[in-house]
Amino acid sequence: MSLHHFFLDGQVLELETEPCFALRLSSEDAKHARVLRLEPGEHISVVDAAQDYFECEVVSVDDDIVVRIAQKLDAPDDGPSVVLVQGLAKGDKMDDIVRHATEVGISAFVPLSCSRSVVKLDAKKAAAKTKRWQAIAHSAAMQAGRTMIPEVSEPLDVASAARIFAEATAVLVCWEECPATSTIASALGSAFEECGVRDIRDARIVVVVGPEGGLSAAEVEVLTAGKRAWPVTLGPSILRTETAGVVAPALVLYECGRQFGAYHAQTVL
Repeated sequence: MSLHHFFLDGQVLELETEPCFALRLSSEDAKHARVLRLEPGEHISVVDAAQDYFECEVVSVDDDIVVRIAQKLDAPDDGPSVVLVQGLAKGDKMDDIVRHATEVGISAFVPLSCSRSVVKLDAKKAAAKTKRWQAIAHSAAMQAGRTMIPEVSEPLDVASAARIFAEATAVLVCWEECPATSTIASALGSAFEECGVRDIRDARIVVVVGPEGGLSAAEVEVLTAGKRAWPVTLGPSILRTETAGVVAPALVLYECGRQFGAYHAQTVL
């Protein structure tokens, strides 16, 4: 049975001097803990401000949640850093994409303002939306038991995104008009061979998904102008943006493991 999971922003558990101590949860996480109706003796998992991972036993749940450390845990092995650059979508679609992509395992989320984006955000709305998406990523990471919360940036335009990710291990631009042979697998194979990555944790893969209307040819040209940047297909079906925003990073994470494993085996031999 998985443990309920919490993040601490300003508390390092190894600095606590008493065997039993209160968790300094954010107001939202404290509210979530009350909804869970935690009981004394129950165990929870905690990632503290030093990014250390602990299993804690609940001692009391009066005004604060008081715990003792049951054991320090080994964090799951880190995979590659996968950044989802998602074209702004209308309605609640962005909320769903952030939530599900966080569960899948992305490391960062970058909203992308595209020529075909129906949604147009001014600075005030962009800041408010970013704050909401950060809260959703936080909640989804807790639910999924992740040991890190994806970083969520404010929206970027296409040119800015292309500059920021110019040094990534690979930039994969999902585009329905590219050839069927331009797959995620082939692009990652080329990237790993060119970069000579020795540790999968050093890889930084950027996945770009367009908005409802897709990316324009001009935007694809800008995004793939740098080194190790390719347009890629997600298969013969044209996926909705909210589907592609989850499927694409999932495929990338899978292929990263498979491709890197094969590449590393060859370099060792």
